[in-house]
This record gives sequence, structure tokens and C-alpha cells, in this order.
Amino acid sequence: MPLSENDQENDHESDRGHDGADGLRARLVRVGVELVNGEGAQALSLREIARRAGVSHGAPRRYFPTHLDLLSAIARQGFAELAARVSGEDPEEAAPRERIEALARVYLDFADERRGMYELMFRHDLLESGRLGLRETSLPLFAHLTALVARVRPEADATLLSGALWANLHGIAQLWHWGSLRLATSHDDPGPLLTAALDAHLGPLEPAP
Repeated sequence: MPLSENDQENDHESDRGHDGADGLRARLVRVGVELVNGEGAQALSLREIARRAGVSHGAPRRYFPTHLDLLSAIARQGFAELAARVSGEDPEEAAPRERIEALARVYLDFADERRGMYELMFRHDLLESGRLGLRETSLPLFAHLTALVARVRPEADATLLSGALWANLHGIAQLWHWGSLRLATSHDDPGPLLTAALDAHLGPLEPAP
């Protein structure tokens, strides 16, 4: 039997509880982040997020009209965490080549430690949809890489070179996770692969004088 308008309103108020609309919205995103980090992107159904948040299964729709909206809000948290890690590990006093290596190591560590979030962040449908300005959240990280690459290789097209380097890092992250690179290279550590990728794109790191 369909709920009356009063019942629907009461249900809405019950979902919000003491959090208010903004608090419930944040709780849904927080639960989604915990879920994707613990069980992977495939676990991110609206119904499961609502269940774990302790609200009715229709509650997420009130704050996120589509599934993509909620997934995009969750992915934004991933980009925020990655950006914070990059900022915290960036040796600003170091040479650009060393700073790129530090950024790359953070990227690979994040991909390894936040596998579900990492896969969600780069889903084509989320980035293409433009939901919640997700591209505007992700692009500053690429711009940071591009600026450093331009300082190392001023003669090159920094955007194109950064794209190639990022694709290489993404490939290392994925193939290492799948075990393919361990099998093909007999390495137990992706570090040498990272060094080889950086040398190929940027040239070898010059020894300290």
C-alpha cells in the first residue's frame, strides 16, 4: 500500500534524525567510502549504502537523484585523499624529477591500498558524466604532474608526456595488482618498474654532485 504524503514526510524526517539533511548526505557518502574501501566498487548499491547508514532504502534518492551522483560524491572523497597524500609527501625543496618520483610512488601506494576506490575514481562513466564536478576535482592532480614534467622536459609537450607517464603508472598499478608484472618480470617489488618508467619518459635521475 503506498505511503500517504504524511507518512512519506514522517519517513523523511526519521531518515534525517538529528543529522539534518547535510548530515545525512555526509553520512551516506562516508558509508559509501567505507564500503568501497572494504568490499570494492561492485558493492556500492543504493540499497546497501542506505542499509548500512541506517536509513530507508529510498533515502539516498532524496540527496543523490541518480546512482551516478552518489558514486561521484564517493569518488570525490578518493580524489581528496589522494591529493592530500600527494601534498603531504611532496618534497617541495627537491628537484622536479625527484618530486615526480615521490608523486608516482604515492599514486602506486594509493592504488594498492585503496583498490576499490581507485577503480571507482577512474570509471569512464563517472568522469564523462560531469556529475558533481568530478573532473574538476581530478584535473588539478594531473595539472600538478604536468607542471613538474614541464620543468624536467621543457622542450617536450608537457601535457602529452604527462599523459603517457600517467598511462604507464596506471598500467603498472593494474598489472601489478593482477599479478601479471610479477609473473613477467620475476620482480617482487614494483619499485624498479617505476624507475624504468620514469627513466623512459623523463631521463635518468642525475646523481647528486
